[in-house]
Amino acid sequence: MRLWIRNIFITKDSSSESTNKVKEECISKNRTAMNYMKENSIVSKQMAKQWEPAMYDVNEEQQQSETAVEKVEESSFGPKEYGIFGATFFVLFASVFGVYMLQPDFDALRFQRLDSIGGTFLIGLGIFLATVAISFLIFLIVLHRKYKPIASVSDEELPTCTIIVPAYNEGQLVYDTLHSLASSDYPEKKLQIIAIDDGSKDNTFAWIQRAKMELGDRIEIYQQPKNMGKRHALYRGFKLGTGEVFITVDSDSVVNKDTIRNMASPFVTNQECGAVAGNVRVLNNKKAIIPRMLNVSFVFSFEFVRSAQSMLGTVMCTPGALSGYRREAVLNCLEDWIHQTFMGQPSDIGEDRAMTNMILKQGYHVLFQSNAFVYTDTPVRYKNLYKMFIRWERSNVRENIMMSQFAFKNFRQGPKWGARILLIMQWQKVLLSYPMLLLMLWTVFHYPLMFLSSTLVGILIFSSIQAYFFASKNANAKEAFWAYSYSIFYAFSLFWITPYAIATAGRRGWLTRG
Repeated sequence: MRLWIRNIFITKDSSSESTNKVKEECISKNRTAMNYMKENSIVSKQMAKQWEPAMYDVNEEQQQSETAVEKVEESSFGPKEYGIFGATFFVLFASVFGVYMLQPDFDALRFQRLDSIGGTFLIGLGIFLATVAISFLIFLIVLHRKYKPIASVSDEELPTCTIIVPAYNEGQLVYDTLHSLASSDYPEKKLQIIAIDDGSKDNTFAWIQRAKMELGDRIEIYQQPKNMGKRHALYRGFKLGTGEVFITVDSDSVVNKDTIRNMASPFVTNQECGAVAGNVRVLNNKKAIIPRMLNVSFVFSFEFVRSAQSMLGTVMCTPGALSGYRREAVLNCLEDWIHQTFMGQPSDIGEDRAMTNMILKQGYHVLFQSNAFVYTDTPVRYKNLYKMFIRWERSNVRENIMMSQFAFKNFRQGPKWGARILLIMQWQKVLLSYPMLLLMLWTVFHYPLMFLSSTLVGILIFSSIQAYFFASKNANAKEAFWAYSYSIFYAFSLFWITPYAIATAGRRGWLTRG
């Protein structure tokens, strides 16, 4: 048995003398390779300095790995985590008690509002919106229960596939991404992997070069003359790609061995399929609090919401972390996509939602594959998190406008009501953001305790749905409790995202690119 670590092989169960000889040989070969790479400019000098010869004993490495796994499992829940959960549930159950104690005040307010036309209207509107929300949730539950992912087709049936990996300032993450893709259970002759550095300011391209040296002809690498944005990097990849199917993967993400074949299979079994959304999970979800909360949110957003949307053939957004597109569908709209503008300015965000809309407009279906997993790096700090959400919400505002231009027309054969319902619910969130914000501020000012207690009770109810769903899909059920903490965190520290994104929808900029 042999273990490969940074170009060095150590043989297990070898004698001490032979092991030393192997180590010396490995060091010699590594230094020779280093000199060759420097002479031929395969990697930068900065990168070459980082490639120091490393030696590992297999037995020791395996023991350390097993110990590390055990420590991760043990340390995943410590005093900090239990403290957060304790505070979360104390606040939530206190709010239930608060609503019970304040019931006379709620009754008095309700009767007071009913005495005026405006108050009656607000109560009626609230009941109507609550009914719509509950009905839509039941609608999604019914669709989700009917959903099944498409199983992988045989190697002979799999289409030729081009994977495009745009990268900017990702460092070693892109190296891990390329290796995970090259390890895919996909016929090698049918797979083309293209990595494009978008003018990174760090050593990202050096890591791409290193992956190229190790993987050889398995990958093609390119470098933009300057930082032009993710959309332009993808455009270059689409132009270079030869596959019948394009798959885009973010450079901070890794995939399972069967991910790519599961992404490509719907294009074989369903000729109406124009795009496929992958199942995104959080990669860095072991320590930092924000990624652990996001992981629960992602599971609900993808495995519940997108699975329901898939039953309607209208997944609203194929995620940047992992998306698949039919070649013909992409080429039909590629020039419109790269030259897309909003309020007279070139669009440099929301390239995934924009491509999804343009493919839907052609009459294709957009599906979700719950068996195509990708694990992506997420923000660990509040500042980076809210910037990411602002970018997403600005894109939603823009693309809701774009989708409205064709969704209510005869844009494809077969039922179209599902796409229209999904769009209307998207617009409801946008259109009600300012009225709800004003109502919230008015209630906080006049009835702070009633607002606080009722809001937290609502969080307790809705989060229980998310927590139950997550627990049913994951072995580590304790992680489901992050749904409650995340809902409180979002309600009181990120409530401003949508109103702000609407007001600044015309602004450009990726915001989180370092």
